[in-house]
Amino acid sequence: RWPSLLKYYSHTDGVSWLEEYKARHNAGLEAQRIVSSFSKRFFSEHVPCDGFSDIETLACPSHFFEDELMCILNMEGRKGLTWKYYAKKILYFLRQQNILKNLKEYLQRPTDRQSFLEGAVLIDQYCNPLSDICLKSVQAQVDDITDKVRKVLRAKNPRHPSLASKAGEVLIPEVELQRQVLDAMNCVLYEQLKYKGNELDYYNSLNSYIHQVLIRRTGIPISLSVLYLTIARQLGVKLEPVNFPSHFLLRWCQGKEGSTDIFDYTYIDAFGKGKQLTVKECEYLIGHHVTEEFYGVVTSKEVLQRMVGNLLNLGKRESTDQSYQLLRDSLDLYLAMYPDNVQHLMLQARLYFHLGIWPEKVLDILQHIQALDPSQHGAVGYLVQHTLEHIERRKEEVGPEVKHRSDEKHKEVCFSIGLIMKHKRYGYNCVIYGWDPACMMGREWIRNMNVHSLPHGPYQPFYNVLVEDGSCRYAAQENLEYNSEPREIPHPDIGRYFSEFTGIHYLANTELEIRYPEDLELTRATVQKIYSSGKE
Repeated sequence: RWPSLLKYYSHTDGVSWLEEYKARHNAGLEAQRIVSSFSKRFFSEHVPCDGFSDIETLACPSHFFEDELMCILNMEGRKGLTWKYYAKKILYFLRQQNILKNLKEYLQRPTDRQSFLEGAVLIDQYCNPLSDICLKSVQAQVDDITDKVRKVLRAKNPRHPSLASKAGEVLIPEVELQRQVLDAMNCVLYEQLKYKGNELDYYNSLNSYIHQVLIRRTGIPISLSVLYLTIARQLGVKLEPVNFPSHFLLRWCQGKEGSTDIFDYTYIDAFGKGKQLTVKECEYLIGHHVTEEFYGVVTSKEVLQRMVGNLLNLGKRESTDQSYQLLRDSLDLYLAMYPDNVQHLMLQARLYFHLGIWPEKVLDILQHIQALDPSQHGAVGYLVQHTLEHIERRKEEVGPEVKHRSDEKHKEVCFSIGLIMKHKRYGYNCVIYGWDPACMMGREWIRNMNVHSLPHGPYQPFYNVLVEDGSCRYAAQENLEYNSEPREIPHPDIGRYFSEFTGIHYLANTELEIRYPEDLELTRATVQKIYSSGKE
């Protein structure tokens, strides 16, 4: 019944299968109860930071609970969208908490036990918690590449020490033998497997995720360097990471081991097909002179810091993701490594404040900032004041506003919840999840969006729509039309509002239907009228 759980058992275990079945069954019931409660509890707001408290104190085994969440996510068909939406949020939270715990354990180990590859996998896992990424699988793929390098090496030098069964445990002292390894690596990686630096799509976050680097065979300097360094060390060649500005490099010692003379090293550009560079050529690479300190070796923690820093910068650049998920994830990672960094703590507080989520957590962060750096009192005071106002407004909120189609003030509203629409001007496909009898936005928004240039201006119905590109928009009635070829809208929040896609329109979930109680019948009637004959 639950084949994905087999990996947790050994053939030699003496297991009471009846007890295991009962435990899994009860975990499933508990997961379903929690998932079904989330829509009612958190429909009107982002799931608060304490919203997962009952999950953190589960009485059932966590892997059974996760398995039930995966069963919900893998339900076939277009039903159960709301369940899938909240199951995904809960699973995201559970896995990230576990990965963060593993990262903190990793950072507490002695430096010589901090594998660069494992660190890269932990970052990858945290940013992609719903993907099936594990160190064992990634290591197996790296081992496969290493075996290919050995095959090339064997053809060149059958007696090479890297071919020994315990190669990698002992470093090869002779520079010429090391060179043969690096030549074989370049042959396999860049000629046979066609790995390359992703110059055309450099700022794609996939370039930073090690499992995607292995799948797509492309990346940025730091991700390709981690792969290159790992393979080299498995073959007995010690390469070291160099935090070179604008372009991460590796260094290979040509002189006495541990030398502090930067000219005793050759520098390797894994992004540039393993090209070996002199100090002067490194400066040509970035177009300016740098001091000797930038040629020094860095620790695994500093490598992770740079990887997370890259993701942070990408998160700030992303304009289509209105949840800023990448920025939030990379801030979590950065602060797990440097919990007292005031700059990043302030960025996190501002981000949550901007998104209008977790006001209590914002206050905790601001209190921490004030204790660390009293000079921040101006910015802290401003955010504290406005966050407290947010909390007070939330307390004053009454129940949900219910909009009846039969009200006289709503007589001009033509479209209803769940209809698939097309924007006449911009051509995007969308689904309606809310409406107002007239534009309810402020004067500044109306002016910026040039609403007064519309024939009916702001004095017409406006619709909240989920757009296929992942954005949420507020569209005037005169700009929308029925979509002649309705299809699913791939929006991350679709399950927050809808329980099912019928193939032509969406069905509002219970919470949305409470707010628009007369829309469902109108939507069905509209769909019957427009699509029953197959013509608009």
